Amino acid sequence: MKYGNEIMNKDPVFRISPRSRETHPNPEEPEEEDEDVQAERVQAANTLTTPNLTEEPVITASCLHKEYYDTKKSCFSTRKKKIAIRNVSFCVKKGEVLGLLGHNGAGKSTSIKMITGYTKPCAGVVVLQDSRTSVRQQHDNSLKFLGYCPQENSLWPKLTMKEHLELYAAVKGLGKEDAALSISRLVEALKLQEQLKAPVKTLSEGIKRKLCFVLSILGNPSVVLLDEPFTGMDPEGQQQIWQILQATIKNKERGALLTTHYMSEAEAVCDRVAIMVSGTLRCIGSIQHLKNKFGKDYLLEIKMKEPTQVEALHTEILKLFPQAARQERYSSFMAYKLPVEDVHPLSRAFFKLEAVKQAFNLEEYSLSQATLEQKQCEASPDVDVGTMLLVQPVVSESQLKESA
Repeated sequence: MKYGNEIMNKDPVFRISPRSRETHPNPEEPEEEDEDVQAERVQAANTLTTPNLTEEPVITASCLHKEYYDTKKSCFSTRKKKIAIRNVSFCVKKGEVLGLLGHNGAGKSTSIKMITGYTKPCAGVVVLQDSRTSVRQQHDNSLKFLGYCPQENSLWPKLTMKEHLELYAAVKGLGKEDAALSISRLVEALKLQEQLKAPVKTLSEGIKRKLCFVLSILGNPSVVLLDEPFTGMDPEGQQQIWQILQATIKNKERGALLTTHYMSEAEAVCDRVAIMVSGTLRCIGSIQHLKNKFGKDYLLEIKMKEPTQVEALHTEILKLFPQAARQERYSSFMAYKLPVEDVHPLSRAFFKLEAVKQAFNLEEYSLSQATLEQKQCEASPDVDVGTMLLVQPVVSESQLKESA
């Protein structure tokens, strides 16, 4: 282990050879793209062609394209080609966390691997911009400015958590005092004191993911890449990492790219979300922007005190919201899908629901706006993003009381 070593590409143990940067033209032209995706593509292209921008992104991915070939090949057939990433472009600004949201096989991990250099793209270009110097100009600082948490834990089973932290601090060039201070702060924030001296093979999956996350942000890197970092964690651990990630990135000269399956995770930490389906970007924007754009329905949930009034309540709901479609019904619970035109304006909808609550002595109700849920549909390019939506509460009756 070496502390404070500035030149890592000549280190006898951690030997890193700078790779030449090659740009390959993309063989395909984008077709029928969402307007937000088109705008992101133009921005990425402008970033590459316009030098010395005042707000240069920390990550620029332009027209990434990746193809794989089937390893099985016979003398009577040609190898089948699979397109994993098709013309993907995005930028991660300073102080921003961008989330890649999608199913397994959507292309999230492949995108991150191309950004790290682990996988070489068939076409397109990636530029990572350090807050101090460009990757294209200096390679010796590459270990310092880049933090990476892979999808699979990259840990040594027999080493302890403390040994991992000290080793990574050395690789990133931290001095002994700086390394000790950074490690103690992160360990305290994530409550890992009891596991410090335990071998990694004895730790739970949630603690291992915490360790991988800590290793990725150790040394305050300018670019942080997180591939499903919350897998296997309990809710408390997720909350801890959400807070640390926001404190690390927000309003700083840093940026992060995060992949996830779940809208709740993306909504908790991401400033913008890019939805990937079968290797293509279908839409990109803030959480609320995507809700407003693709939220075609609302969900009304009602909990009654007296189940005997179910039919009368159903008749009343149809009078107030003629296009309401009942989704579920239990002894004291009912759920309806409401089209947007029946709900807007929201003030009138809640006025009607308050009247229903008083007339039928309801226990509570909630009106929910649609947001993305990746489990709702198959990962297919034919899927409309609007069908990938689930309910996310906008405001409930109890919250309305509190605000009043």
